[in-house]
Amino acid sequence: MKTFEELGIAPALLKAISEMGYEQPMPVQEEVIPFLLGEENDVIALAQTGTGKTAAFGLPIIQKINLSEHHPQALVLCPTRELCLQIADDLNDYSKYIDELKVLPVYGGSSIESQIKTLKKGVHIVVATPGRLLDLMNRRCVDLSGIINVIMDEADEMLNMGFSESIDAILAEVPVTRNTLLFSATMPAEIARITKKYMRNPREITIGNKNESTANVKHVYYMVHAKDKYLALKRIADFYPNIYGIVFCRTRKDTQEIADKLIQDGYSADSLHGDLSQQQRDYVMNKFRSRNIQLLVATDVAARGLDVNDLTHIINYSLPDEIESYTHRSGRTGRAGKTGTSISIVHIKEKGKIRDIERKISKTFVAAKMPTGKEICEKQVFHFMDQVEKVQVNDTEIEALLPAVYRKLEWLEKEDLIKRVVSLELNRLINYYQDANDIQTVDGEMKKDRREVSSEKGMGPESGYTKLFIGLGKMDGITPKNLMDLINDYVEGRVQIGKIDFFTRYSLFDVEEQSSKKVVAALRELDFLGRNVKVEFATEEQIERGTKDRAESDGQRSGGYKGRRDDGGSNYRSSGRSEGGYKGGNYKGRSSEGGYKGGNSEGGYKPRSEGGYKPRAEGGYKPREEGAYKAKTEGGYKPRTEGSSYGGPKREGGFGSEKKSFEGKPYSKDGAKPSYPGKDKGYTGNKNKDGFKKKKY
Repeated sequence: MKTFEELGIAPALLKAISEMGYEQPMPVQEEVIPFLLGEENDVIALAQTGTGKTAAFGLPIIQKINLSEHHPQALVLCPTRELCLQIADDLNDYSKYIDELKVLPVYGGSSIESQIKTLKKGVHIVVATPGRLLDLMNRRCVDLSGIINVIMDEADEMLNMGFSESIDAILAEVPVTRNTLLFSATMPAEIARITKKYMRNPREITIGNKNESTANVKHVYYMVHAKDKYLALKRIADFYPNIYGIVFCRTRKDTQEIADKLIQDGYSADSLHGDLSQQQRDYVMNKFRSRNIQLLVATDVAARGLDVNDLTHIINYSLPDEIESYTHRSGRTGRAGKTGTSISIVHIKEKGKIRDIERKISKTFVAAKMPTGKEICEKQVFHFMDQVEKVQVNDTEIEALLPAVYRKLEWLEKEDLIKRVVSLELNRLINYYQDANDIQTVDGEMKKDRREVSSEKGMGPESGYTKLFIGLGKMDGITPKNLMDLINDYVEGRVQIGKIDFFTRYSLFDVEEQSSKKVVAALRELDFLGRNVKVEFATEEQIERGTKDRAESDGQRSGGYKGRRDDGGSNYRSSGRSEGGYKGGNYKGRSSEGGYKGGNSEGGYKPRSEGGYKPRAEGGYKPREEGAYKAKTEGGYKPRTEGSSYGGPKREGGFGSEKKSFEGKPYSKDGAKPSYPGKDKGYTGNKNKDGFKKKKY
């Protein structure tokens, strides 16, 4: 390995970086510095954040500055204000012993007039965000004709933020003889376009592999139910008492909600998102950098360009839409040779995305089990004891106070004193986890085909749920919305509903175990159109019957919606009909019209040229309002607005056909609830919505 001196770094720079603790060049520095010290060398460097990129380009561009010329000679483009300020500060530190070198950060959110004044006095290096630099160019306040080196740091992030056109406009104004250095963690297609257009035979330097995550980062995921994600986040924060990291969410709304919940629950946290003003953003970042808060809840856009050292964890509360964003997220920890952990809290539907990320970053995720309350409390106790052991005692300051403390506590034995100290520190946590149920980690195996699941598992309930039976089915017009509204009306408190299966005369549905008895008790005496509806815990016979009915239904659907063609049926077979198609009592035309038969050769559906389907203008298909769809009693189906409901309850009726609407029939639970209005009004529920809502009397 070469030294900085062997790479050709000047003595004044060597003195400054040695005082900063630089001993040996990092791989990216060893590769990049010699090229930038040369002439007309364009470089593409693929490297993660935290690998020493700033020194890799900062040292050579400072060394090549001609101090006698007071105009911009080096331009550094970066995506965000924070990164702009960080780079400018580092360049000033490197040039500590180079008198008269001027570095100017140019960014939005600060006074453009002061930046213009500084430019007029003369600067050597401009560190800028594309938007503000373009503004200065349009005002003709900055001259880029003397630029020797152009550096684009985190180029992929700038493109993701929509700076592509701004970068094109800026690069068009700098000399073609410049050196161009492009730093990027990933290599998207837009980067390739820029390199082809603006770089001359660039040398590509890759530290690690393309799109690869940092080697020092461990990738872990917890697969839980979606409803348990926030509780899982709290457990992770409790299990790592020294955590110092960023929690990534997908939207601004989620970011603020999660941060507010964490603060309310006593965690050291704050939010960072696009709705914050620049002053609020600076305030939050200053708190985070000084470690006054442990967890920063942020969106990808708001966190771009953040340069914070020594992060221990990155927590993906929501996986990003783009895999490249995951690379940037995880790259914020495990920097400068230190280790870090990237944790993802996912649910079963995101299993495929985890596999996609693994392939992209060439890393394997570890499936972790959610820590129990006992494990968390043990971890917290040992952390507290470690703090007690390492606390610095100022004997001089507390010496005068100790006699009074000894007299106050002399009646306590050593064991009692230890118990009280531990309880004082950890009682809140211990009490919380003593009453909290452990979070179950979901089986992360990939989902099988539904028919395979049906044959292996049958209609059994999901883990943590109980299967219930209700004597209402498809023939009664019941829908998932009807069922959930029914439970909301009659069952107190919130009830988690799982899988729902509707059959012709009955339905099976899952509810969470702790609420199952409450649901059955609330719906036990249910009346529907004058008949008692059975609601009970599903028996093995009922579950087996459901499995059989579902298998038959799946088998019919797997044949491509086909009926028995030899019977003249259509290619659409209704579940439970032995004759196939819309036939045998379902939707059928007059026999002279051929009904809805099999194929064209069998006299069924004919093309328009053969006298079959006719357009509306020729007397064929009619819209609903002209009577094409009629009520079942009239030979068809009536649209929702005319009295029946094929998908949900009529606004002034119920669910089901006109024959079985709620008009004139009460739907009630004996005793506790009144019947619904009579024939003249029907069951109106919420006048603004269709649905099975309980009316307020």
